[in-house]
Amino acid sequence: MKELFTSTNLSFLLQGLWLTLYISFISIVLSTLIGTILAVMRNGKNRVLKLLSSIYIEFVRNVPNLLWIFIIFLVFQMKSTPAGITSFTVFTSAALAEIIRGGLNAIDNGQTEAGLSQGFTNFQIFIYIVFPQAIRKMLPAIISQFVTVIKDTSFLYSVIALQELFGKSQILMGKYFEPDQVFALYGIVATTYFVINFIISSFSRRLAKRWEQAAE
Repeated sequence: MKELFTSTNLSFLLQGLWLTLYISFISIVLSTLIGTILAVMRNGKNRVLKLLSSIYIEFVRNVPNLLWIFIIFLVFQMKSTPAGITSFTVFTSAALAEIIRGGLNAIDNGQTEAGLSQGFTNFQIFIYIVFPQAIRKMLPAIISQFVTVIKDTSFLYSVIALQELFGKSQILMGKYFEPDQVFALYGIVATTYFVINFIISSFSRRLAKRWEQAAE
């Protein structure tokens, strides 16, 4: 068991953890931006943009993310890391678009009318009035989607041999196959995923609670 917890092995796993966080962070940032644009397009009055965003959202959301990883990697002949980021961005942006759209629709139209009466443009109303209120309503669902992204990066090793955290643990598994070693290795990986996602979820709950208290 001791030979499992060497600095070399821990460093090897940390490399995988860094790649997991890197892919997740880039995917989440891009997905949030694209998802917001798609949500605004689908809520807008332009029929062409509304149709295009609706087709993208519905088609992408109803195809498994695992298949998107295969498609991006094989069809577009991308390297593993860019393929991972692209596939997660494609899938997550569609999921976030619906979450964001739901949050925007939850804001009363009176807010927009009040902004127009004060001389604000539609863009200013969205940025300064509607979106800040909507983000409070959709934050838990958005954070839940972020957590899903981090967990689902574990698909990447089995699909495109990307050596993220789970992939690194599978490589180490080839060297340590005793039951106690396997249990310890999977325990380390599971605990790492749990700690990261628990911290994110806890931060989300505290932020939501703080916003609720500020609104009272």
